[in-house]
Amino acid sequence: MRRTLLVLAAALIAACTAEPQPAASDGPRLAPGQALGRIAFASCIDQERPQPIWDRVLDYRPELFVFAGDNVYGDTGGVGPDFLAAAYRKQRGQAGFMAVKNRIPHHAVWDDHDYGKNDGGVEYAHKADAQRQFAEFWNLPADDPRRGREGIYHAAIHGPPGRRVQVVLLDARYFRSALKPTDSRGARGRERYLPDDDPAKTMLGAAQWQWLEAELRKPAELRLIVSGIQVLAEGHGWERWGNLPRERRRLFDLIAATRANGVVFLSGDRHLGALYRETEGVPYPLTEITSSGINRYFPNALEAGPNRLGNVFGQPNFGAIEIDWAAGTVRLSIRDGEGQAQREAVLKLAELAAK
Repeated sequence: MRRTLLVLAAALIAACTAEPQPAASDGPRLAPGQALGRIAFASCIDQERPQPIWDRVLDYRPELFVFAGDNVYGDTGGVGPDFLAAAYRKQRGQAGFMAVKNRIPHHAVWDDHDYGKNDGGVEYAHKADAQRQFAEFWNLPADDPRRGREGIYHAAIHGPPGRRVQVVLLDARYFRSALKPTDSRGARGRERYLPDDDPAKTMLGAAQWQWLEAELRKPAELRLIVSGIQVLAEGHGWERWGNLPRERRRLFDLIAATRANGVVFLSGDRHLGALYRETEGVPYPLTEITSSGINRYFPNALEAGPNRLGNVFGQPNFGAIEIDWAAGTVRLSIRDGEGQAQREAVLKLAELAAK
């Protein structure tokens, strides 16, 4: 008996003094088989600035939230692991952000500023450490693949057959080749980069492309493909998939080859909100909703938008996806600091499929 008590006492002392362990999941869990009807997402969250819009996100009562990149700005004071760690520490003190993170089931992916280097790609020297910090901040399970392999790409399917939502989070940083610098920096439409047709360059890397093909072959009624940078947007010279046109064509061709129905793109990065649609060279009309940012935004943004639906929205915003399964519709909206829809588009699920 005495030996048993000593063992129990030792175990209790060890439990009290041990380092905290990662949570069993990356946040609150959806109920098994729960059909989603209301999803929200956002990007561009500067930990040094107020973030009042989170109250409106909570009022919206999303069943799932997607943190779509630049979830902290870990490169504003300098580049390297210490600066990124300081940004994450500061963000943990933002009550509204943490309320969403702790209360709402969520997914997260990074963009350049929480990758650790502005416009960074494959060349970033500290990317392995950035991935470790990402896994710790988002409390990824110990056996999560993102803790053991290169890149933070991830996917999940929520809901029962007939009402399945697949969320595909692309890592457009870890493997991405260098972009072609502009020949006229700051000029409208050529601000920083030019399209580069080099067939050796990649956006996702070989392993992630192979993974993506397998994911797109899985059955789902709606697929939200999340990319930190814009996929469909044309007319500007900032970061976008159009900087590597062969890779964007590969993405469109893969959607066609896998017969992946229900694709909608979610993106951030741009410090503005906007909706885009592509109808040329795609298996069916593809739509993108860009929500950026929570507290980083361009109030007077002006840019060409040959495939944009309406004007950009240059105020604090978050994106919303409302699914009416009975009617077979998906409503996309960009919502302002009061939670009001400022830009909207309604899609029919029946039309998001190759003929």
